[in-house]
Amino acid sequence: MIKDQYILGIETSCDETAASIVKNGQEIISNVVASQIESHKRFGGVVPEIASRHHVEQITIVIEEALKQAGMTPQDIDAVAVTEGPGLVGALLIGINAAKAFAFAHGLPLVGVHHIAGHIYANALVQKMEFPLLALVVSGGHTELVLMKEDGIFELIGETRDDAAGEAYDKVARVLNLPYPGGPHIDKLANESDEALQFPRAWLEEGSYDFSFSGLKSAVINYQHNAEQRGEKINPNHLAAGFQQSVVEVLTTKTIRAAREYKVKQVIAAGGVAANKGLRTSLEEAFTKENIPFYVPPIKLCTDNAAMIAAAGNSKFSAGHTGNMSMNGRPGLELDSWN
Repeated sequence: MIKDQYILGIETSCDETAASIVKNGQEIISNVVASQIESHKRFGGVVPEIASRHHVEQITIVIEEALKQAGMTPQDIDAVAVTEGPGLVGALLIGINAAKAFAFAHGLPLVGVHHIAGHIYANALVQKMEFPLLALVVSGGHTELVLMKEDGIFELIGETRDDAAGEAYDKVARVLNLPYPGGPHIDKLANESDEALQFPRAWLEEGSYDFSFSGLKSAVINYQHNAEQRGEKINPNHLAAGFQQSVVEVLTTKTIRAAREYKVKQVIAAGGVAANKGLRTSLEEAFTKENIPFYVPPIKLCTDNAAMIAAAGNSKFSAGHTGNMSMNGRPGLELDSWN
């Protein structure tokens, strides 16, 4: 009889302090997230020093709460998985040192997880991952197309050359005086709009799977500023709809083309922007027509959480890859394969 495997996941890469226990990489036993959005909202973005201080205050509490909700003790845990990078270095260090302390105190293996691998493996918590698959990763700091020919093997076939999609959303939202984080507010305005302004699409070179949203962001911001200088009032819904349509069309089109070229069995979306209603609808409709299975996690698993870190950690641990007490925060960590 195969023993069940329980992984404690810890995530502190940015402004969420999170701990979770996941069974066999697929079943969430507990998932605790302490959000810092209210603390950073007045600054219009994440302040690294404030984020680190909040992590210090919350990390022990969320780990204890994750164990309590699961009805488990440290003796029931098989390994500790923690976000090693990328992220804010000060924030990463809080989670890593907490994970080290927990692992050392209870004699447990330590597993370092790449944050983006975590977002990808969030899908394993709701649907069996079948390979080869294509992952569209869209978040505040990342916009990437990742090909996975098998479990734990990552091949980056496209990435952002400047602003990531989520970053562009936040910058456009600031111009429209929308609260942080701006993505959900832009999405709401866009979905309420009956008209969309026309903005450019950045396709880059023929055949490229890379992304660029800096030009689009600038075009939208300049449109708004020029209107203000002329004393004209722009309908924010129309502007939001035009911006979102441009982002969604590029993301959807390139993902479809990559899925066809690499003949994948499955396409998944991951990252905070995967919670965007307009993007989810566009991808679902497109891949239904393509007759390629498409999956995206529920919204609570798209944003940063520790269940996704535990799920990715389970796969890495099962493949025999563990870290040690010299682990450090690596803000520029590359997405490396582990099989």
